[in-house]
Amino acid sequence: MKNKLIITSLFLTSLLNWNCTDLEEELLDETLTGAQAEVISGAIAPAYGQVSWTWRHTNYYGLTLIPSDEAILPYRGGSDWFDGGKFLAAHSHNMTPTNDLVASGWNELTKNISRTLSAIEVLTPLAEEGDTVAADALYEMKALRAYLNMLLLDGWGLVLQKESAEELSVVLRSQEAIDYIEGELLSVVDVINTDKGPGRMTQAAVWGLLARLNLNAAVYRDPAGTPNFTQEDMDRVITYTDNIINSGNFSLSEEYFELFNDDNHTNPELIFALDQRGVLEREHMRWAYWPIAGAMFPRPEHPRADGTDGPAITSDFYQTWVDAYGDVDPAEADARFYQRNTIVPEAQLADLAGREPLLETETENSYFCVEDVAFEMDRGILRGIQWGPRKDEEGQFLTCDDGTIKILPVRQTKGNSPARDVGYVDHTLEIDFSNEGSLHNTGYRPSKYQFSRTSPNGNSNSSVDIVLMRLAEIYLMRAEAKLRNGDNAGALADVNTVRTSRTARPAQTPAALTAIDLEVLYRERGFELYWEGFRRTDQIRFGTYEDTWTDKTDADPNHRLFPIPQSAVDGASGIEGFLVQNPGY
Repeated sequence: MKNKLIITSLFLTSLLNWNCTDLEEELLDETLTGAQAEVISGAIAPAYGQVSWTWRHTNYYGLTLIPSDEAILPYRGGSDWFDGGKFLAAHSHNMTPTNDLVASGWNELTKNISRTLSAIEVLTPLAEEGDTVAADALYEMKALRAYLNMLLLDGWGLVLQKESAEELSVVLRSQEAIDYIEGELLSVVDVINTDKGPGRMTQAAVWGLLARLNLNAAVYRDPAGTPNFTQEDMDRVITYTDNIINSGNFSLSEEYFELFNDDNHTNPELIFALDQRGVLEREHMRWAYWPIAGAMFPRPEHPRADGTDGPAITSDFYQTWVDAYGDVDPAEADARFYQRNTIVPEAQLADLAGREPLLETETENSYFCVEDVAFEMDRGILRGIQWGPRKDEEGQFLTCDDGTIKILPVRQTKGNSPARDVGYVDHTLEIDFSNEGSLHNTGYRPSKYQFSRTSPNGNSNSSVDIVLMRLAEIYLMRAEAKLRNGDNAGALADVNTVRTSRTARPAQTPAALTAIDLEVLYRERGFELYWEGFRRTDQIRFGTYEDTWTDKTDADPNHRLFPIPQSAVDGASGIEGFLVQNPGY
């Protein structure tokens, strides 16, 4: 079966009953023909298509990112990103059941689960009649539903079990929730496809989900308690990760940032991803442009494409890099931290910070020229003065004599910072909720995802797949399971396999570690997986989520879980005891 998809708009009429109506189809692929094929692909596409909205920056992704110690989103300059205070509350762990970020994260995720149920109801009778194509699709939908329910369990401590749109959901928590998700995954792991690629649920993805489930099972059993990591759980993690690693079907990418480039769908490290290629393109450049400076134009062939001056990394998370590498700049020591793509001239001025714009005579040797379609901004964690295209007073990019784009230190032209129109985009380490710490230039910015070259406008329709599972995570899960089971040597070998694999820029390939413990392993997960939606879960599992960091002092273990949206609780109020608010809210 070729990977034909139809995008369908479904409108959720009831959270509890998950009835979906008003189907409107848009054919995206002509490669599969026949009425039965139309039905099958039309059933699964809405479920896969909704994943982009579940992982949107203002939905589940933002909800799991901002409360961690790696990200902060202040009220920028008193003008941008306040949004009712939802990001401030998320970061400080002061969320309430009426927080809009909580509601949007929950709503898009439960909608995604409902779409897998709709697909399952269509596919089940076809599979029972012997249609093998329908059966294959059915296995994918059950795996996708289990994955989405695991996100629900991770965030809210519950899953919603439901096998028919006519039934009321059954709310499961703790061991019952774990057993349900595990049973769903085990029911398909030996029959699901092995070759449809990272844009679809495959056997390797299911193995990876089973490993994640068992790695976090101790937390899921008792969300506010002290996790008890059993040898049995860790043994299962090792078994499932062994299956993936020993399959030989995946390999680690030599260039770290190629994992997040336009052509990453074929990167052999990817196991599961949000497929955004070609006609499947979503409007999902948000993971790229959300943190970037508003005065940065990463795709100068599209003059309106810019950043939003959204979240930055905290000084606390940056300090973990400094602590690891000491006197050596992490940009020089670790290929995962930074990739320079701008060709900063040797004649550049050593320090532009805090200066007024340079006179033309001072800047004539401090630029380089490039075709607009060839410009590539720096990647990784961006610090200090940024280089890129600059516009004149008429809004046109400055050009060189040959008509190419002039790349210079970027002027601070957005926000009401004191540096606006008189200084440069200078990303500083200190960022917080104070007036000074909230200015538009504050905070080092993650630039992990490439701005897609296939986008028609630079800010939407990205063809860069959003990475949701990759081989490095598999090695690190196995390392953690080995370490918790007392196999330090095995854990060290797995961590070093990941660290030393990024060899495309040999001078920046991290040196192998000589020893490992839980603190170092936790740090390594932060270095490898930053900004990919893992940090909050890692902090809970490693016992750091109640720590203090920038503008966050809350230490209530009940806040490891999000509050259930008040709208959902109110909607279930007619069913006594059905949807009970999480403790602490």
